[in-house]
Amino acid sequence: MKVLLFGATGMVGQGVLRECLQAADVELVQTIGRAPTGQQHPKLRERVHADMWQYDAIASELAEFDVCFYCIGVTSSGLTEQKYTHLTYDMTLAAAGTLARVNPQMVFIYVSAAGADSKEQSRLMWERVRGRTENALFKLPFRATYVFRPGMIEPLDGIKSRTTAYRIFYSLTKPLLPLLRAALPNQVLSTRLIGQAMLAITRSGSRSRVLEMADIAQAGKGARA
Repeated sequence: MKVLLFGATGMVGQGVLRECLQAADVELVQTIGRAPTGQQHPKLRERVHADMWQYDAIASELAEFDVCFYCIGVTSSGLTEQKYTHLTYDMTLAAAGTLARVNPQMVFIYVSAAGADSKEQSRLMWERVRGRTENALFKLPFRATYVFRPGMIEPLDGIKSRTTAYRIFYSLTKPLLPLLRAALPNQVLSTRLIGQAMLAITRSGSRSRVLEMADIAQAGKGARA
């Protein structure tokens, strides 16, 4: 399996990258991002790309992959709807549109968020924008498209969020998150579990195109069984 990974320096992306590099059936992981991950591994190939809204110059390099894991996400805090749309909808569709054109046989998995509104009618701006992004992705001619909607995530294996507010939150809740995940396994995910679930869905598919928290947990646990 050859994996294309966007957002490998983010909290979720770091977890996905770790699981991909450890998976026996993954032969190559190509990251695309504005900055390198700082990691070295025989399976890892990195592509630093400055303009995340434009891929024409490197489109030919993106055609050889079996799956794309799109893990780029930003908080809506302090952003206007126009700015958040540019960073969420526009950026995602720029990458996905190029990939669907050069390799429609690819599987595309998008990390959205719990609460995303598929009807695009929520009073919360970020829920509408996330829902609109999901809907647009489902219209692209990929072999299969799946949306992951995680909520609370426990970072494992030394992984940290790049968002200051999230780092503070995870620092304060670190002693509680393992207990919460044990008590509420379908409500609190881990970076490790999300990566395992993505690989499992790539291998076996899913009846549902939208995977909520419980679906992700089940897929991840199934991958470990």
